[in-house]
Amino acid sequence: MRLALIGYGNVGRALAALVRRKKSEFPFTITGIHTARHGTAIGARGLPLAPEFGPPAKCLEGFLDAAHADVAVELTTLNPVTGQPAIDHIRAAFARGMHVVTANKGPIAHAYADLRDEAHRRRLLFRFESTVMDGAPVFNQVRNNLPGVKVLGFTGVLNSTSKIVIETMEQGGTFEEGLDAARRMGIAEADASYDVEGWDSTAKTAVLANVLMEARTSPQAISTRGITRLTPERVAALNRDGKTVRLVSRAKQTAKGISLRVRAEVLDQTDILAAVHGTSNLLLLHTDLMGTVGSVSISPGVEQTAYGVFIDLVDVFRAINS
Repeated sequence: MRLALIGYGNVGRALAALVRRKKSEFPFTITGIHTARHGTAIGARGLPLAPEFGPPAKCLEGFLDAAHADVAVELTTLNPVTGQPAIDHIRAAFARGMHVVTANKGPIAHAYADLRDEAHRRRLLFRFESTVMDGAPVFNQVRNNLPGVKVLGFTGVLNSTSKIVIETMEQGGTFEEGLDAARRMGIAEADASYDVEGWDSTAKTAVLANVLMEARTSPQAISTRGITRLTPERVAALNRDGKTVRLVSRAKQTAKGISLRVRAEVLDQTDILAAVHGTSNLLLLHTDLMGTVGSVSISPGVEQTAYGVFIDLVDVFRAINS
């Protein structure tokens, strides 16, 4: 199965290494890589982990045509405001008969229903497991293991940078020192304000609501309040009282529709939502038939995000070869 990668940052490079490592089990070949920074590389027989990039393709469509791939893998940087240009990248791939796997939250947060329906019309597969909890199964869990279940809501602690900032202040550091720590760890968004103002969590909330609850929402429609008002003094006072703060995503089906919000919430340190630290994340799904079930991702890194993409590629591979 031939792959065309759009974007080749940390996740793209980790994915390429994983594809090479598992090639004997899953015959995937990366035939093209397109980046805004490094240029474009094409190799019909497969590209090395450190390919020689030439000038950027004049347009994404030209790159996709040249790559002759079965699957486009969209790995560009999140734009939480519009989801572009990733949405257009996905549509260009669909137009060429390519299945699509993405780790980019933007398209699912802003245009999921339209993209899902277009893929269905074209008889193509569209997967996005890495958009919310790195490689931890969320959408595949519901699709494959919870048949007939209706998701009535969810509760999640889904942003790592905000936890690092809070924990840094609990240890006597400043807000900025926490942000710097998250940047050094490589977990902050390219624009870290997306993390601390709540946009990353809000985009993930929109993704979950759109996919699991047919919300047809966008990040702008979700009530959001991040952690930017927190100070070391406030965090220390809460800590002395046995409390902490987490950026919490909540969704609930109500008689008036789906209620969605993201808030910096004060929690008891014994609360299950406060149990995740650092880069660890937690998601609870509230359902009609299974009650509340959850997923926890313990200290994931870029390799786990890449594995989430790999899971989707295996899913596509099995489907088209069944």
